[in-house]
Amino acid sequence: MAKDFIVAIELGSSKMTGIAGRKNPDGSITVLAVASEDSTSYIRKGVVYNIDKTAQGLSNIISKLKNTLQSDITQVYVGIGGQSIRSVKNVIIKDLPLDAIVSQDMVNELMDTNRNMTYPDYEIQDAITEEYKVDSQYQNDPVGIQAIRLEGNFLNILWRRSFYRSLNKSFDNAGIAIAETYLAPVVMGEYVLTEAEKRAGCVLVDLGAETTTVSVYYRDKLRNIAVIPLGNNNITKDLESLQMDEVEAEAMKLKYSSAYTEIQDIDPNMVWSIDGSRSVSSRKFIEVVEARMLEIIENVRNLIPSEYMDKLLGGIVLTGGGSNMRNIDKAFRKAINIEKVRIAKSVDLNINVKDSKPALANNGTMNTILSLLAKGDMNCAGNAFNDSLFDEEQLAATTQTAATAAQIAAEKAKAEEEERLRKEKEAEEEERKRKEKEAEEERLAAEKKEKSVMHRIFGSLKQFGRSLVEPEPGSND
Repeated sequence: MAKDFIVAIELGSSKMTGIAGRKNPDGSITVLAVASEDSTSYIRKGVVYNIDKTAQGLSNIISKLKNTLQSDITQVYVGIGGQSIRSVKNVIIKDLPLDAIVSQDMVNELMDTNRNMTYPDYEIQDAITEEYKVDSQYQNDPVGIQAIRLEGNFLNILWRRSFYRSLNKSFDNAGIAIAETYLAPVVMGEYVLTEAEKRAGCVLVDLGAETTTVSVYYRDKLRNIAVIPLGNNNITKDLESLQMDEVEAEAMKLKYSSAYTEIQDIDPNMVWSIDGSRSVSSRKFIEVVEARMLEIIENVRNLIPSEYMDKLLGGIVLTGGGSNMRNIDKAFRKAINIEKVRIAKSVDLNINVKDSKPALANNGTMNTILSLLAKGDMNCAGNAFNDSLFDEEQLAATTQTAATAAQIAAEKAKAEEEERLRKEKEAEEEERKRKEKEAEEERLAAEKKEKSVMHRIFGSLKQFGRSLVEPEPGSND
């Protein structure tokens, strides 16, 4: 029975995964328990769309982990991703008095102003400071520099408010307290990419079941993150058009698919057996798989900002389940024209498993959950289970722990909901004032136009009247 451990949960589109592990003094991590649940019926493209089923899945994950650990769990770290997140660049500028020296308070003011930005339907989940511009020079730390203008360049990572509410509701219904919510692709970048790759510039591509996440790094900073609503499952669906059901298409994909095949290696007469009585043309199969993979890769290329395209000396790093497809690295080289492509099968950590169980896949599918485990730093262990069925004191303690955890989660959710409502109210008030201002400006413009028209009319009438009473030129009367 472990007395201290960290628990993390990843909400994936194909499966939900929970993991428990312990950090060791030498920097390694010992994995104590792993549990997973099929999530295809309640998580779509990384987003919760059925709260009740998600809550049940979470409860099942926690129950499995508890049984292995023989201990209660007080809180968990949660990794989010999928189609609910995107990034937006933001620049905040502050003009300074003559001969002013940049202080930490000035820098904090820029950061606070950025954090208070509002976006329709979205909230800022994380704000990354890319660099500061002091007058005309870029600096990582501007404090102490004399300047008349200070500019902060930020990358705001947003997530949909509706997803945030659904996520919290699912955990509340399951009675699970959230220690911290992390952006899964950002955390994975910390433990999958090398320092050299991030410094030189690279693209981390997580090829998932229903989404593909693209993260661009340059000079040690995340510069852009975006999610493509396409993944491995789309290839399976495409193969179903070749007269296969879903199970057959998935099996054929795993057995035969290749992201890239040289034309001279394709035998137009070769067929592959589906079930013994049916077969499919290998050429047609290859065309279907490669067409979808090319679409995904071209979308990845389009999401790399043009200013970094020729600076990515660290190359492309592929991970996730889709990175296991044959010739995936060759397909990316051909389509994006970047020679350096690495497939990250594991995280850059020393991972060991207690008593060699559970077995951890070394194919890129565990990279996110292991990164979340490494990121956590608070003990998630509750009271150890007692073998006695009649230990009322132990039962009461366990119940109290669960109740406290649920209460903390409820209070946190309430505070976050109040903050969300406050921001929405402020945004609505600003929108109302804006509309009132526009209406007032339109009214004044209309009045001005009306006065101008009347002025011209009166001017014309006055001129006409004058022409009636004044004698014509050359008249003697």
